[in-house]
Amino acid sequence: MLNSTKSYVRDYLVKQLPSATAFINTNFEVIQASDKWIDSFDFSAPDVFGATLFELFGGVSKKWLTELSNCFEGKPGGLYIHTSTNSMGAETHIQWKNLPWYDENENIIGAILHTEDVTQSVVNEEKLEKLDAFLQEKSEKAKIGSWESPINGEIWWDEMTRKIHGASADYIPTIDTIFSFYKEGKSKQKILNAVKMAHENGQAWSERLQITTPNGKEKWVISAGKPLYKNNKIIGLIGTFQDVTKRVLLDAKTKASEKLLKTLINHLPINVYLKDINSKKILVNKNEVEFCGFKNEKEVIGKDDYHFLDKVSAEICIEEDQYVIKNAKPILGKENIIVDRSGKATTFLTSKIPMLDDHGNVDGLVGFSLDISDLKAKEEELRTLINITALQNKKLVDFAHIISHNLRSHAANFSMLLEFLITEKSDSEKKKITEMLVSASDGLLETLNNLNEVVAISTNIKTEKTPVHLKKVVNKICGSLKYLIQENNATIINEINENLKVNVIPEYLDNIIANFITNGVKYKSPFRDPIIKLSTSKEKQSIVLTIEDNGIGIDLKKHGDKLFGMYKTFHNNEDAKGIGLFFTKKQIEAMNGKVTVNSKVAIGTTFKIYFNE
Repeated sequence: MLNSTKSYVRDYLVKQLPSATAFINTNFEVIQASDKWIDSFDFSAPDVFGATLFELFGGVSKKWLTELSNCFEGKPGGLYIHTSTNSMGAETHIQWKNLPWYDENENIIGAILHTEDVTQSVVNEEKLEKLDAFLQEKSEKAKIGSWESPINGEIWWDEMTRKIHGASADYIPTIDTIFSFYKEGKSKQKILNAVKMAHENGQAWSERLQITTPNGKEKWVISAGKPLYKNNKIIGLIGTFQDVTKRVLLDAKTKASEKLLKTLINHLPINVYLKDINSKKILVNKNEVEFCGFKNEKEVIGKDDYHFLDKVSAEICIEEDQYVIKNAKPILGKENIIVDRSGKATTFLTSKIPMLDDHGNVDGLVGFSLDISDLKAKEEELRTLINITALQNKKLVDFAHIISHNLRSHAANFSMLLEFLITEKSDSEKKKITEMLVSASDGLLETLNNLNEVVAISTNIKTEKTPVHLKKVVNKICGSLKYLIQENNATIINEINENLKVNVIPEYLDNIIANFITNGVKYKSPFRDPIIKLSTSKEKQSIVLTIEDNGIGIDLKKHGDKLFGMYKTFHNNEDAKGIGLFFTKKQIEAMNGKVTVNSKVAIGTTFKIYFNE
């Protein structure tokens, strides 16, 4: 009865064991097992007892079999982890501990199997191993090491920290030697101050410093550290140590390249600018800053063209920007007249090119504007010069024709008279021929004087102009022509302002006024007394002198193209020589002016003389 009770108690005790435990005999049959062991493997109690491990687990590994056999011989087995798949299809990891099972007489009757589900531990250990490998790889790539410096203990460096310092494997870092790696000067002073502040004030640090390895190689590093606390007391320092030499050298090289590029851009004789998709400037060179009316690029960055140009010019520029950005197409060599906010106009030759990001999308534009204002002015000057040259060539040809015609006429007359003089026998006839030769000589001399005057007017372009009172000049000329005016009962109406001055060559102006007043009297209408009216007005940049008469007028349809020609006459007036209007026009043009005419036969003529200010 007592043995039965003991057996029951023993069996019940095993059943309630808090650990997963099973007892097997030397035939590998399960004799007893705790509920936890049975549940761990999703077994059913009736199926467990008396069944062998081979039947329960579908076989036993060679290693496990060896360990169990050793237990039967009194040799405890080591830890063994068995991996299997549970009923849910998940992988499980069970740790086995095998011990010999003794009876009351210390005879081995089997083995005691202690099991524990270490799935989570195995998973965590695998994760930890992966993390460690990952961190090791990252550490190698980023060249980041770690270190610890307990207050009461040895300083510890990991492998990467040693590698960065160039320290040997047997080097033992100490508080007395670690600072010797730092370069004398700023770097050493910074690290000493950082460590001191960490110990005294609990202040963390991260500093970019220079070190020198034992073989003399200089490196840039980032030394970072912070205090380690226990019970609110600093017990040491921990941190990281990173080799950033390549980054620092690359940054220095990049900055040098940027500086060189900026210097180059700033010294280009064009405006250079970058704009974002909203047409706001994000980079400008010196020329663009000055054009915008500022001295510092910071005053230009982040602003669009409305801040610098008048509304119309700003709209034109931004419309161009948006075309380039939306269509991803450049604008090349477009000529624009841009007006700034002060009203100053500048002619630019502009190109705008889209900027693309890494995905090929337009994220702004780069613009180049060349100031061609001086070039356009010179172009206009050249065009004017070409026109003037063409006009001068025409005048030269006309002048050559005039000289050829007039001199040829006089030469032919002289030749004929001389021939007559040589062959004539009569003294009275010779006298007449001689008188004719003298007359011809006077005509030739007058012609030469006229041609000489034309040359003088055409070549005297550097004569300086002087401001004169126009009304006073008209009154003076009228005084010198007093006899002619009174003899013809002419009326001169001078409506010119008393204070009006014009910039002229004085002797030219005298000749011009005298010639027009004289013509107005000489070519008077036979039916009325002559009236000559002089008045002035302002047209653009010119002062206009208007001279109106009520004379016989000119048929401009018939004679308009020859009106100012040399030796051209249009009336039967015996005093007409056809030289006055020719000289007058030449003198007006020599002063950079012009003359126009409007006339009606039997009604009168109006001349307008333009004096450029």
